[in-house]
Amino acid sequence: PGQRIAVARDIAFAFAYPALLDAWRRAGAEVLPFSPLEGEAPDTAADAVFLPGGYPELHAGRLAAAAGFLAGLRAAAGCGAVVYGECGGYMVLGRGLVDADGVRHEMAGLLALETSFAARRLSLGYRQARLMADGPLGRAGTAFRGHEFHYATVTAEGPGEALFALADAAGRQRGNAGLVAGRVAGSFVHLIDRAGEERA
Repeated sequence: PGQRIAVARDIAFAFAYPALLDAWRRAGAEVLPFSPLEGEAPDTAADAVFLPGGYPELHAGRLAAAAGFLAGLRAAAGCGAVVYGECGGYMVLGRGLVDADGVRHEMAGLLALETSFAARRLSLGYRQARLMADGPLGRAGTAFRGHEFHYATVTAEGPGEALFALADAAGRQRGNAGLVAGRVAGSFVHLIDRAGEERA
């Protein structure tokens, strides 16, 4: 991780594993929390920005109106910070999110992604995720363990480079997942750890 990591922390982004944040701190990183729902931007001193999962679909209107947050996120990406979103955070990095009432809300527009909750579809299960290319999360071929749990439907994903090649817990291939654009990346997978690593 970067030495200073801005982490979105409010009811829209509540699914950051404490063990992950603790591991970053033990590695010497400074974790800088901020609240997108309060319109807060990532700290401008941050080397990386992490948008964890949560329920952005329940707060999409407020997020779309959070000009300070969206401008700060775009500025961080423009200055070369690593920006990573998983699940709900991935959706916020996209162009638009349609809520359960069918209303589309503009999101950050950093990735070519459109998601919808107008027709919910459950995606659930443990995943093996392997990086497709060198990028913000590591070298091509680096493998992670994680899981998916979401009801979003992807209505547009790309053009762009896929982030992961996915397999389920039994090793069955599930195709490519996520997007990466420069130092901005994300997917629906909640990463737990690198494959082969066990947390104490």
